[in-house]
Amino acid sequence: MSVYAYIVNDPNIRLWNLTSRTRYQRMLNPMGVKNFLDNINELPSNNSVLIIRGDFLYDERVFSFLLKHTNVVLEVQAGVGLLPIAAHVDSPLASSTWCGIQQECTREITNLQSVTLKDLSISFSNELRKSDHPYVFSIRDDNRVALEEHLFSGSYKGVTDLVTKFLWPVPAQWATRLCALWGISPNQVTSLSFMLVIAVGVLFGYGLLFWGLVLGWVMTFLDTVDGKLARVTVTSSKWGNIFDHGIDLIHPPLWYLAWGVGLHTFSPFLPWLTVELTVGIIFIGYILGRIVEGIFQWWLGGFVIFCWKPVDSYFRLITARRNPNLILLTGSFLLGRPDSGLEAVAIWTVGSTMILLARLLMAVWEKSAMGSLTSWLAAVDPVNRNSLAVRMFTNPPATLE
Repeated sequence: MSVYAYIVNDPNIRLWNLTSRTRYQRMLNPMGVKNFLDNINELPSNNSVLIIRGDFLYDERVFSFLLKHTNVVLEVQAGVGLLPIAAHVDSPLASSTWCGIQQECTREITNLQSVTLKDLSISFSNELRKSDHPYVFSIRDDNRVALEEHLFSGSYKGVTDLVTKFLWPVPAQWATRLCALWGISPNQVTSLSFMLVIAVGVLFGYGLLFWGLVLGWVMTFLDTVDGKLARVTVTSSKWGNIFDHGIDLIHPPLWYLAWGVGLHTFSPFLPWLTVELTVGIIFIGYILGRIVEGIFQWWLGGFVIFCWKPVDSYFRLITARRNPNLILLTGSFLLGRPDSGLEAVAIWTVGSTMILLARLLMAVWEKSAMGSLTSWLAAVDPVNRNSLAVRMFTNPPATLE
């Protein structure tokens, strides 16, 4: 038995340059729905069909929920009553359900279980490190821009570094829009980032620190754009994810090594430090920190350590990753002491790793006492905006009309 899909009432309004049909094909393909019907009567017997009103924008969790149930219809509030907009039904009920959803006949949709968005629970996304409510919005010309902004904000990680969270959102949205309009793929953006990674390392190594910093900041910006572009255009792929995260994982300590090689002088505040020892400390601290994060995620919590407690989410803003460290290098260069920047990165990497080790030991103790660990984001209700942590690391439920 296969699941087919059939879209009705496609408004031909593009969101991030995608029609509803293209968007839902890309969303449903990874869920195993690969056959889209052009005519409901073409549905083979003994199969089921997911009928979707194309003039609505759906959270992917809506489709995931419907596909887990058969002979169920999703209804949303419309005026004084409920409006059926999507359903998953067996073939004998396909025609009548399609007729009811399309509202071209007076027959009621019968023999179906009715569900609303309230039946879909809030979920915590480890990938995006945030919790939010499932949504469904009507697609119209007068709210197209608002819908695109909603999709973009929804593609942003809730817990990330301070540069990505506070500096990049507005320009990244502009760049993402241009990439979507021009047909530039996320992997093409990532490939450009990779070339910049190499260029920055070469510039740092030859002592051209200013131009290395300029290209380094461009690279960090593109590193934000590629992920957002992939999510709003529904073009995420396993290879793209490996390519992007592989670059992010490997290149930062190599940049610091190149920075050290390119230094003309090195006069640290800690007189016993040498360039070689400083770079070695950075490498050891960086690797150890990543190991701690891996142990927490894969053996203790099942989610990233920065989503464990609010204090961990705050710490992620400034933890010794590439962007906060790049701030240290940039500041030291502007002050005319690039050698101090490398020293500051080493000191902060050690401090950051010690904090992560302490949090790991606390997590081991809590899991032994409680039996499991839970992310604070999985337990919080984004509707309640009284907490600063909730306001900073979660999005309020969208209220688009």
